[in-house]
Amino acid sequence: MKKFGLLLAGGIAAVILLSTIGPMVGLLVSVVLLYFIFKQFLKTKSIGGRIGLGIIGFIVLMASLHNAPAIIGVAAAYVLYLVYKKWNKGKVNKIHAADDPFINFEKQWNELKNY
Repeated sequence: MKKFGLLLAGGIAAVILLSTIGPMVGLLVSVVLLYFIFKQFLKTKSIGGRIGLGIIGFIVLMASLHNAPAIIGVAAAYVLYLVYKKWNKGKVNKIHAADDPFINFEKQWNELKNY
């Protein structure tokens, strides 16, 4: 039953992630553009250049706000990552200390060394 819940949550998260790929790419592009515009704004000495870069930066900022559904896509990617970790967590084989003679030997050897 636990695997079914993980499968269901992972499926829903995957569908949401795939449906928000476009806004995620748009947000990434607009944030990168905004970063470079800001760097150029700080380098520019002329008033006209600063005003022009300020207007362009405002337009790009508004474009990035229109890609707000990308935040839901990032959250879905995180949920998908958590589902993946939980799914693979059950596959770890545990070695019993009593069954492995080498572990018992190492434990006894360390006890003898401490005396």
